[in-house]
Amino acid sequence: MTNPQTPQSQAPAAGGAQYVYGVTRADASLPENLTGLEDGPVGLIAHERCAALTSDLPQGRALGERADLVAHQRVLDALVESGVVVLPFRFGAALSSRDAVRDELLASNSDRLGQVLDQLDGRVELRLKGTYVQEVVLREVMNDEPQIAELNQRLRDIPPEAADAAYYDRVRLGELIAQALEQRREDDGQVLLEALAPAAEAIVRRSPMREEDVLDASFLVERDRVTEFEQSVDKLGKIHGERIRIRLIGPLAPYDFVPEA
Repeated sequence: MTNPQTPQSQAPAAGGAQYVYGVTRADASLPENLTGLEDGPVGLIAHERCAALTSDLPQGRALGERADLVAHQRVLDALVESGVVVLPFRFGAALSSRDAVRDELLASNSDRLGQVLDQLDGRVELRLKGTYVQEVVLREVMNDEPQIAELNQRLRDIPPEAADAAYYDRVRLGELIAQALEQRREDDGQVLLEALAPAAEAIVRRSPMREEDVLDASFLVERDRVTEFEQSVDKLGKIHGERIRIRLIGPLAPYDFVPEA
């Protein structure tokens, strides 16, 4: 589901331009004294059974300061903590007026927004990151892969004065190590996923960004199974902790499980 865009040339209509954090139920009870951008009060603009979480859009400057990002996340975290279902928007969503929020966002997408809220109700996102302890895994690769071990030993035995002649062997060793690490990363990542999948309703797995990244995945988990999920993560940490650092982030608003269209 796409987010509304920050207005470019439109002049704010009656009610002032609104920053939109996400969508919730029209009858939702917000946390007390909830504030957003520039500590402005966050309220609801409702249409039928859905409501947008908004505050006044700051005037006279562009969005993007660190404080804006922090405020955006703070609002969504507060809803997750209080148990309110929320369809979170990515940072930067705004519309030109309260009427525009009601007519262009809510009225035009009422059925779809309601369906997504139903799908997310009672669920949160938990994000798990697994990273290799590099020296441990490299030692595994050097010891466990016969071709790598043999080539590495051969290079060690070459006298310093002949080192230039072994250039291509060194390149080949680097390639073999990279291939072995890639296979281990895929295998280890799958082990982590399979251990956690039973406690999750859906999973989004990201491609590794760095050589040492084993797994970066988000899990959609029912609130009453969060403790079970955390216990599974703790168990994985005890089993794999010497070679994989495991970090759990959340509960979060379910960004990764909001449909794009």
